Amino acid sequence: MPLIGYGRVSTEDQTALPQSEALKICGLRRDFEEHASGGNRARPVLARVLERTQKSDTLAVMRIDRLARSRRIFWR
Repeated sequence: MPLIGYGRVSTEDQTALPQSEALKICGLRRDFEEHASGGNRARPVLARVLERTQKSDTLAVMRIDRLARSRRIFWR
């Protein structure tokens, strides 16, 4: 069961490195980073990750607010 990491920062001057490093400790196979405001629902990297994620994969985030402000993103 592959572990896939996703990190998001809100502004271009922030870095996702702390999120990435924390997730790599867990043994990630792949790590994806995105620069997007929490209020902006357009998240092309997250959409691509969800399209490629299989049922046996696990998507990991450092904090749930890095994934989404709303659960609507999960309901397609």
